[in-house]
Amino acid sequence: MAGAGKTGADKEFARKLFAGPCDFFWGTGDINSLPPQSLAEVAFVGRSNVGKSSLINALTGRKALARVSQTPGRTRELNFFNLGKKLILVDLPGYGYAKASKQLAADWQHLIFAYLSGRASLKRVVLLVDSRRGVMDNDLAVMELLDRTAVSYGLVLTKSDELKPQGGETALAAATKEAAKHTAALQEIHLTSSLSGEGIAELRTGIANLI
Repeated sequence: MAGAGKTGADKEFARKLFAGPCDFFWGTGDINSLPPQSLAEVAFVGRSNVGKSSLINALTGRKALARVSQTPGRTRELNFFNLGKKLILVDLPGYGYAKASKQLAADWQHLIFAYLSGRASLKRVVLLVDSRRGVMDNDLAVMELLDRTAVSYGLVLTKSDELKPQGGETALAAATKEAAKHTAALQEIHLTSSLSGEGIAELRTGIANLI
């Protein structure tokens, strides 16, 4: 019972945290002009069009905190949001957009990788993976980088509402098998849908527990 009570308290704390103020305060495409480090940071990273902005909006209960674009690869900056003066959420540019020029794609990846490997206040990375497609080559490259830099990260599977029946179990099993191969990957994996709300409360709780 004590464990259940604590879980309930954690969920309520997370709900109130994400329902409170969440304000954009810094955006940059230059690794040399990041904001001063203060609160713990949680970064969201994933392939272009994986549903990253939609997930951030769903977590915070807002429709337009993070810009949702119909054009993959549109977000080219690191965007920082102050969550209740307790935590910083960082929306990173998407990677792996095939139609982007090679130079632009290289610039994006340099920016992402430089931030991930050199930010002391970064406590967790949320690595988004399209549940319909599973872990792809570009996702693996990011996982290997995070392993090398010892930044802990958790896989979050998106767009679960578009899976066939029992598709969620299959996607979770495959992601769990892949995560087990990586030293910095957490074994807890979230299956989510920004549309239906599946897994959103649990992911909020996991993030809030970092405070």
